[in-house]
Amino acid sequence: MQALTLPASRGWHWFYDGFRIFRKNQLMLTLLVLSYWMLMALLNSIPLVGQIAATVCMPALSVGLMNACRMIEQGAPLSPHVLFSGFNENWRVQLVLGAIYLVIAVAILGISALIDDGALFNLFLTGKQPGVADSDLMLAAQFALLMFAPLMMAYWYAPVLAAWHGLSAGKALFFSFVACARNWRAFLVYSLVVMIAGALVPGLVLAALSSFFSDQGSLPSIMLTLLIVFIVLPTLYASFYVSYRDVFVSIDDDV
Repeated sequence: MQALTLPASRGWHWFYDGFRIFRKNQLMLTLLVLSYWMLMALLNSIPLVGQIAATVCMPALSVGLMNACRMIEQGAPLSPHVLFSGFNENWRVQLVLGAIYLVIAVAILGISALIDDGALFNLFLTGKQPGVADSDLMLAAQFALLMFAPLMMAYWYAPVLAAWHGLSAGKALFFSFVACARNWRAFLVYSLVVMIAGALVPGLVLAALSSFFSDQGSLPSIMLTLLIVFIVLPTLYASFYVSYRDVFVSIDDDV
């Protein structure tokens, strides 16, 4: 299996084509994305056991969303249970991927504890506000971000490669990392587009709404949140699928 190396401009097309997929079935894709986040929130509300389960199951659930995007693109009928379809595709490897991610993430946060006495670790684990100097927490966060970058590269395509192509956890992680490294220019443009669509544009919209609804309290914030939830998030997940389809187009015929 070989990942294609795409020009930087493809990063823009990933988000745009993701929006086109979203428009084909706005209601169902939004429902699935909301269901995914509600399920993650429910699991994470359960101390320790739920948080572990959420992380371990995350790859399989993300495959369910990718299955939904592929079905929408192909015009296939879609139902809510597709969210759990990832557990039907190489599910053991999906759970292994989740477990590996959990172990590495905990290790990264554990090492960061040497910098800020565990403030960042506790923030992620319990949501407890840190009681250390901002400089220590910022340094720990920068370290964690640096360490999480290659981890995210290895996991970007790994669940789909394991589910749709039957790869082992090791091979899926390897090919995902290589694909992201080869296409760093496209991912850079893609990241900028996501920042503009997910932060800059909503910020401008919020400012405009605030000027019109200055006496309506939190109404602008509510409208902005709905904009992000019902448009940006489903488009973002659809763009994940589009990036896979483009990078691994040479093997996609086998799917």
